[in-house]
Amino acid sequence: MSATGSPLLRPRLLGRATVNAVVAISVLYTLLPVLWLVLAAAKSRDALFGSDLLYLSDFSFARNLTDLFAMDGGLYGRWYVNSLLYAVLGAAVGALVSVACGYAFDKYRFRHKEKLFGLVLAAVMVPQTVLALPLYLMASEAGLVNTFWAVFIPVLFNPFGVYLGRIFSQGYVPDEVLEAARIDGAGELTMYARVALRMLGPGLVTVFLFQLTAIWNNFFLPMVMLSDQDLYPVSLGLYAWNSSASVSPEYYPVVVMGSLLAVVPLILAFVLLQRFWRSGLTAGAVK
Repeated sequence: MSATGSPLLRPRLLGRATVNAVVAISVLYTLLPVLWLVLAAAKSRDALFGSDLLYLSDFSFARNLTDLFAMDGGLYGRWYVNSLLYAVLGAAVGALVSVACGYAFDKYRFRHKEKLFGLVLAAVMVPQTVLALPLYLMASEAGLVNTFWAVFIPVLFNPFGVYLGRIFSQGYVPDEVLEAARIDGAGELTMYARVALRMLGPGLVTVFLFQLTAIWNNFFLPMVMLSDQDLYPVSLGLYAWNSSASVSPEYYPVVVMGSLLAVVPLILAFVLLQRFWRSGLTAGAVK
């Protein structure tokens, strides 16, 4: 009997074929909505609701793009800038805060450390929608409702990022290196900034990407905090336009085009930073 026909290899080949089939189905499930979004963004309003969505006729990509940035006095461009500020700046500062907290939980001894870290882990399981009302009441008392800070400040603190920061600190920053830095006379802040933070680079990028995705897709918190459309992020702005589309159908093509442009920053971030976050995610396995 040949090697390929061996009964011992048949279960292995069958299992491999099953895995490939599951992966192919998963890829189709992920890419088909994106393909629909790309095709729909290039169609006029009549073609969008017709049966010729998959055809290349009635190509209106440039017109839809122009209409998107001209609608309501160019409000979409402002929403896009707001989202970049909320997400990119918030993710950068939030990642620095999370990694610093995780580093402190890992490298320092202080009273009730593990109990406090247990609270951090418990906070990971709390849905963000549950916190929206308390955050609104706190922002109202501070006079921050309907301001940039009402959305920006809460996203800076992420319990899951603190957890990841501690894991990365354990895997990337050896205690021996820190002891050597202390012997050389480095202070704690200098040691963290010049030694530990450089080693935590992959972890920092990984936390940044998680934060970026969560803040960019954040919808409920801005909806609760903001009433001024000039402060809306893209997610809330497109929701407002989509709600108006039932009365004004001209909003439908620009909502689809705006949704397509809304995923571009996330794709670029993952493509440009993939070598960092992939090494960060595999650090535990390598260790």
